[in-house]
Amino acid sequence: PGMLTMIILYRVLKDLGMTQANSVPGLILVYVASSGMGYYVSKGFFDTIPKSLDEAARVDGATRFQVLKKIILPLSKPIVIYTILMAFMGPWGDYVFASYVAFGHKASYNVAVGLYRWVNTNDYQGYFTRFCAGGVLVAIPITALFMALQKYYVEGVTGGAVKG
Repeated sequence: PGMLTMIILYRVLKDLGMTQANSVPGLILVYVASSGMGYYVSKGFFDTIPKSLDEAARVDGATRFQVLKKIILPLSKPIVIYTILMAFMGPWGDYVFASYVAFGHKASYNVAVGLYRWVNTNDYQGYFTRFCAGGVLVAIPITALFMALQKYYVEGVTGGAVKG
């Protein structure tokens, strides 16, 4: 489970000196490494693309690169978009792991941790309105990205779920 990996990830990052004041490179490293898990969903999607398309293009004289560029990549656009969305949304809203690694160092907080720190003060009146405004500003990039890529997102989710 993901929650249990936080313990060992924190220990590894601490041994490498990538916690608290230096947590930004550590968080980037963990998020980039974990975004590779989109491979499992992508594999299910790529299995639905018929091999006969590849073979037919090769018979017609296309090179392997042309098959990839003109047939496979256009067909795989939904899963690529889905993987990009998931890889962006995970770290953007992560609170638990980011607060665990950047504990006590304000310059290393991500957006979710920083917003929570605003609300977790005794001055609710001064910070609550800022928190609400910050929540709206944080939601704008995610909403815009999702709205622009919505049709690909649905195709990527359903196509990658097919068992083959």
